[in-house]
Amino acid sequence: MKRETIAIHGGFDSDPTTKAVAVPIYQTVAYSFDSAEHGAALFNLEVEGFRYSRISNPTTDVLEQRVTELEGGVGSLSVSSGQTALYYAALNATEMGRNIVSVPQLYGTTYTLFAHILPKLGVQVRFAKSDRAADLEALIDDNTRAMFCETVGNPAGNVCDLEALATVAHRHHMPLIVDNTVATPMLVRPVDYGADVVIHSLTKFMGGHGTTLGGIVVDCGTFSWSDNAARYPMFTQPDESYHGLVYTEHYGAAAFIGRCRSVYQRTMGAVLSPMSAFLLLQGIETVALRVDRHVENARKVAEFLRNNSRVESVNFAGFADNPYHSLVQKYLGGRACSLMTFEIRGGLTAAMRFYDALRLFKRLVNLGDAKSLACHPASTTHRQMSPAEQLAAGVAPGGIRLSVGIEHIDDILADLDQALKLAVG
Repeated sequence: MKRETIAIHGGFDSDPTTKAVAVPIYQTVAYSFDSAEHGAALFNLEVEGFRYSRISNPTTDVLEQRVTELEGGVGSLSVSSGQTALYYAALNATEMGRNIVSVPQLYGTTYTLFAHILPKLGVQVRFAKSDRAADLEALIDDNTRAMFCETVGNPAGNVCDLEALATVAHRHHMPLIVDNTVATPMLVRPVDYGADVVIHSLTKFMGGHGTTLGGIVVDCGTFSWSDNAARYPMFTQPDESYHGLVYTEHYGAAAFIGRCRSVYQRTMGAVLSPMSAFLLLQGIETVALRVDRHVENARKVAEFLRNNSRVESVNFAGFADNPYHSLVQKYLGGRACSLMTFEIRGGLTAAMRFYDALRLFKRLVNLGDAKSLACHPASTTHRQMSPAEQLAAGVAPGGIRLSVGIEHIDDILADLDQALKLAVG
């Protein structure tokens, strides 16, 4: 099936008991065992089935299957938020004393996790000076265990050269982990260009309605942990915390997600509720249509801003003179995402006047909503970073980030126009 069809039908046909065509909400904590032997077999992973909803649930299972199909992977784990997905994926690929290399253009809380939280757990994260593959490769040493990037940086709007990054990662026998939240699989599947693990904040474009937090880790099944056993013994050696289970032997190509569920979800428990999974599935059914409208509206907004004398600059990868334009053609099919930043003449003061004058655009820190959203990253999502760190991440002091929604374009442009007039005159 094509991705537009998978978004509606993937992972579910009808409920086997009632024949309901809507995915049921299995609001249950636990599941009964046929016998003591059956319960033991479930916990020994000898038979398929549900044991406890902290580990898996029939509703979240459909969500996981659907996103796995959309991203072309072999298995997924849904969790309570996008940040949890990132945290689990990073921990799953590393150990104390090891390191990760990353592009510098990152979401603010991702930067905080990498710069301040993981180092306290003994995992160093090294930030390259740019998103060029050569700059990341320069930071790799014998203890590097993963490479990380965002397909489209938030809010920098940079488009990473996935193929080049994957080539470097694999040359050094490590996986490439990609956050595909902004692009979604409707625009690009990172696995097609060498990614090994894909994560999402399902809260954003995939859910699409600003109602439900959720995240997911997708195992692409492309990295051979067995061939790199000395570097990743946690996958190839018996796990004492799980009765000596060897993940590569039991899960094969899906060893990464198997361990992610068995070690991190089972013991840390940042669970996605069945109701949240149900709501996210409703959003995913329309993600293809919404992304089409997001992209169409974003180009018109970018052109409007670029041609407005009150605007100093517009960072939109869809413009031919943007340094990432060729990568938009290669990876996104020529369709630049609906995330963009711009600066107003008059600097920070004018930017704040513009921001306060918006009427249709909602002032908040989410993105990917059906509604048009505006954010001032320097004072919100990236506030914890120093001015130098903000600039490295693509955050200017007076920069405004727009997540262009799916409203009628005339209403979107009218709101931007009136706010610019009040801000600059």
